[in-house]
This record gives sequence, structure tokens and C-alpha cells, in this order.
Amino acid sequence: MSDATFAPGPWLAIVGLGLFHGINPAMGWLFAVALGLHRHSQRVVLLSLMPIAVGHAVAVATVLMIILSLGLVLDWLILSRLTGVLLIGWAIWHALRRHRQRVRVGMRTGMAGLAVWSFLMASAHGAGLMLVPVIVPLCLSGTTTLTAGGSLPTALAALAVHTATMLAVIAVISVTVYRWIGVAFLRHGWINFDFLWIAALVVCGVLLIL
Repeated sequence: MSDATFAPGPWLAIVGLGLFHGINPAMGWLFAVALGLHRHSQRVVLLSLMPIAVGHAVAVATVLMIILSLGLVLDWLILSRLTGVLLIGWAIWHALRRHRQRVRVGMRTGMAGLAVWSFLMASAHGAGLMLVPVIVPLCLSGTTTLTAGGSLPTALAALAVHTATMLAVIAVISVTVYRWIGVAFLRHGWINFDFLWIAALVVCGVLLIL
């Protein structure tokens, strides 16, 4: 890894995206709380966090590996613009179809089912694509060419930081909501994350195109 790899800016952005993904109820904490309330157990809430994080990480890793693999054979400028267009298109699709494309998993699901649910939700929301504008330039580290040996460790480290941040956030929120707040506050005291998520996808897409 070069000195550019250790610049604080990109890593702070990765942490920020981990916070953003973790706060979003659709990424898992709401389901963890619902499972805990359904089974009357805080232990279930805590046990639910790991498969949620694993499913999310696998979804993000899948997108990153595809983009990095394409980056080995395509010019980064072309790839970034194509990815930017895909992000904006995904935002439009999400805006038009978000209420019709819910991944339904029952309260009787096990840990494996919860991991699959998390993977599908993160994939459907374009969570991995949202990280591309930060992680791929970080992998380039001042060069214009991606390399398998140099890019993979950086991408894995970034994924670990992002996932750890998200896991910490969903742990704090889910336990707090389960023990003290309850889910009723979502009816009147929570912001609309669908609109924020769509806006974030568009911003990331524009950054890649420009």
C-alpha cells in the first residue's frame, strides 16, 4: 500500500457510509428489534446482528469484486462513468419501485435466512455501488491502473472498516430501541431514509461521472 492509501479522507468517508448504512432501518436493525420483540429476548436481538452484518458485507464485497475485476481490463475513466450511470439508474429504479420490491422474511427465520435477507436487501438498495466512488479511487492510490495484488488488500481493509462501523451502529440502535425506546417512535419521530438513500445514490453517481 502507498502513502496515498493511508490518507484519512477516504477512510473517514468509508466510516461515514458505515454509519449511514447502519442507521438506515432497512439495513437490518429494525428487523433485529422485531425478531427480539417477537421472541421476547434481547439475546435474539444481539444474535441477529452478526448474520445481518455478514449478509451486508457479502453483498458489498460482491459488487466491489465485480467492479475491481472490470477495472483490470477497462480504463478507470470509462468504468467510473459507466458505474456512475448505473448508480443514477439504480436510484431512479429505487424511487419508482421501492414500495413494490420488499424482501419478505418471516419472524420464524433462522440465522442463515437472516443473512440471506440482509444480502438481498443490501443488493436491492445498491449498498455496494454506493461505496465504489470511495473504495476504487482508494485502491488506485494515485495511479490510473488497478492491480490485483495492490487493490484486493485495500478493498478488503475498506470493507472490514465499513462493516465494523455498520455493525457497531446497528448494535447500539437495536439494543437502545429494544430496551428503552420501542418501535412506535418510527411513526412520528424518524426521517424518511428512502429519500436520503436515493439522494445518496444520485450523488455517488454524479461524483463518478464527473
